[in-house]
Amino acid sequence: MTARKFMMPGSLNESLANQQPPNSETERSSPKAAYQAYSPSGREPLANHDQERKPGITFASQDKLPKLPIPELGDTCRKYQAVLAPLQNHREQQDTAAAVDDFLKHDGPELQARLQRYATGKTSYIEQFWYDSYLNFDNSVVLNLNPFFLLEDDPTPARNNQVTRAASLVISALSFVRAVRKEELPPDTLRGTPLCMYQYSRLFGTARLPTENGCQIAQDSGSRHIVVLCKGQFYWFDVLDDSSDIIMTEKDVALNLQVIVDDAEQTPIQEAAKGALGVLSTENRKIWAGLRDVLTRDEDSNNAECLSIVDSALFVLCLDYTEPKTGAELCGNMLCGTSEVVRGVQIGTCTNRWYDKMQIIVCKNGSAGINFEHTGVDGHTVLRMASDVYTDTILRFAKSINGQAPSLWTSTSPDPSKRDPDSFGDVSTTPHKLEWDMLPELSTALRFAETRLADLIQQNEFEILEFAGYGKNFITSMGFSPDAFVQMAFQAAYYGLYGRVESTYEPAMTKAFLHGRTEAIRAATIESTEFIKTFWADNSPQQKVDALKKAAQKHTALTKECAKALGQDRHLYALYCVWQRAVDEEGAEAASSNGCSSPREGSSPSPPNSPTHDTNPNRNVLSTSESPSRKPPPQQMPALFADPGYDRLNTTIISTSNCGNPALRHFGFGPSCADGFGIGYIIKEDSISICISSKHRQTRRFVESLEAYFGEVKRLLRSVRKEGGAGRSRVRENEEGKRGKVIKADTTQSTASVGGRQEVEPEEEEEDDGLGGCEFLAPLFLYSPTRALELLHSNARREHTADSTFSTADGFFDAGMLLQALKASQEDKERPSDKAVGHAKRSIGKKLRLSEY
Repeated sequence: MTARKFMMPGSLNESLANQQPPNSETERSSPKAAYQAYSPSGREPLANHDQERKPGITFASQDKLPKLPIPELGDTCRKYQAVLAPLQNHREQQDTAAAVDDFLKHDGPELQARLQRYATGKTSYIEQFWYDSYLNFDNSVVLNLNPFFLLEDDPTPARNNQVTRAASLVISALSFVRAVRKEELPPDTLRGTPLCMYQYSRLFGTARLPTENGCQIAQDSGSRHIVVLCKGQFYWFDVLDDSSDIIMTEKDVALNLQVIVDDAEQTPIQEAAKGALGVLSTENRKIWAGLRDVLTRDEDSNNAECLSIVDSALFVLCLDYTEPKTGAELCGNMLCGTSEVVRGVQIGTCTNRWYDKMQIIVCKNGSAGINFEHTGVDGHTVLRMASDVYTDTILRFAKSINGQAPSLWTSTSPDPSKRDPDSFGDVSTTPHKLEWDMLPELSTALRFAETRLADLIQQNEFEILEFAGYGKNFITSMGFSPDAFVQMAFQAAYYGLYGRVESTYEPAMTKAFLHGRTEAIRAATIESTEFIKTFWADNSPQQKVDALKKAAQKHTALTKECAKALGQDRHLYALYCVWQRAVDEEGAEAASSNGCSSPREGSSPSPPNSPTHDTNPNRNVLSTSESPSRKPPPQQMPALFADPGYDRLNTTIISTSNCGNPALRHFGFGPSCADGFGIGYIIKEDSISICISSKHRQTRRFVESLEAYFGEVKRLLRSVRKEGGAGRSRVRENEEGKRGKVIKADTTQSTASVGGRQEVEPEEEEEDDGLGGCEFLAPLFLYSPTRALELLHSNARREHTADSTFSTADGFFDAGMLLQALKASQEDKERPSDKAVGHAKRSIGKKLRLSEY
């Protein structure tokens, strides 16, 4: 196929100019001017403004949703002490109690009153603070903010190549865009309760724009084109008309994509890499803001127009030339791309990205995923989109076989092949290549941005577990909440490796409230600590299972409480922001000179990498109508925020998120701190998928530990059921005494549908329980502490006894690790000081720090 000649047309430029008109060419000479070119609602799509109302079902329940409640101050402080208790020794708990008491007597009530006054008339008391925490994050968004979804392969073999899979995903994504814009997308519900749909209106045509004073979110709500990246080169074409109807068939889109691939291959990849400007979106945000100035300052250059087309696109489609071989490689490719240097030139897929927008990524073999900018949307929202897109690809294939097959959409676009050409309006469906003017400064900046990105990629590693031994069906049959069950696995595996309990985070969705986002579930509790110590000690299977049930029940209760927006993290963060903003308003520079810094939000929504909270004194968030007679804000850090426990709670070592359904194979994100783990997991019907990232902190060993734990817990549960006589239903009991040979069921099968399931009332399932899995490892066997010590002192590598088996080939915990865990459980309650604990934590494993650029 001959390559077409790509040129910049005037038609789309004119239409974009009509949607975001600058007053003059000079107004486009800076990121600030480009940002101001958008309409007021486009400049601040995430701000608190009235959403344009149209008839339809998508947003029909918005006006009925309750506002996010501000918890009682005393309740929040009590919960704060409770979540810190398992992380502290007795003396540290006393120090925290004193700090909380001081806070309740002095600063707390005033800050609570200020927060309540601020929230009056606002959509949400936390919303602006939450956006600021993301938008004022200066470091690279790669591995720090943007999470990824890895889709399952398309079940139709013909689509499992790059061009056909990408075309299919584009058409389905455009159908989703149309449904949102026409308000035909059925609203999300949770057990009959409608959920907030606000985020869906901010999903497409949105871009994160860096400025000197933090980033801004801009949106072109009338966007009708997509941008395609192939080997670092940029292309675009229109896909919607002014009515948001799709103007191309799947075959037309596939033809365009094939033309783009053919054209991109004409440029040697080493040469194309030198102009792969997408790498600049991975830079430090302040550096990126300055580079956007360089891109737009020359009036004779078309860089400003190219940048505008990328910023205003519906989304970015990335066509990668590689075929990752393993699941871990696929996850890494979707999260941060690959780094491959040939003859001194970076040719990895990391150059084929634009991280300021939502990206659909398709590999050469058809494997596909989504990487998205996280400021305005949570994982639950993007998951709905991914699920509907995947479902639509299947239903459209079914419809090609049977015209009576159902459709996912209330209405569909008119068949483009049967429309009058004049009805499309001013559109350009022919692909066009963006021609950037590579100024010397841009070439140099691109080189440095690429080397810093390569460093960042090399500093992180990814491992996956596709556990096929069992999933949600088995877990619920045993009376557990699937999410709580898996969370306890993370606690037990980590304690088994390191002998410590660390701050753990899981987001709970709060979209039952207007503009709700998430609340932090702190999975490390007194009950979970008792469980992991019981699990690793010389206790009976019944004791271990009882402790597990108690810990899981506590986690389920916490989850339900947090889903009601009654957790402690968001409330405390809002109180801190109120204090910080009040100090900034009064011009108290002493706040920074006294060592005051924003808390590290170790919890982030679906991904748990939380950015630093905004300390920009120019952004006035508090009401300016407050009476001058009111008490001025305290200049000294409130006692609770100065408490070392607050930093420890928000330094999340185990950052987790449960998000998935059958459309996803994996999802994940980077670790939220240098010595932490980022864990994305999907609980499927009969399997569990887990993706773990860390900065080279024995990630593979952690995965193996989890796999072995899952096998051992299954053995314990079956052992307890057998000993308790459970597993026999009333109908089985009635069969006793009947003649004939009884056929006994194989109790090793993992299915829970075998007759005689235990009559227990399972925990209420979590909304976000997903699905996933692969191979099952043989169960591991534990030993008593005495036996473990004997093995340690005799240096026995393998020994069999009547009641226990030890094998280093099991890939679980060796005797030294078990001894460490036993010593930890026998320590006196008076643990070392906070500094000593921090030093001990840093001494375990290899600690890698991310360089600040």
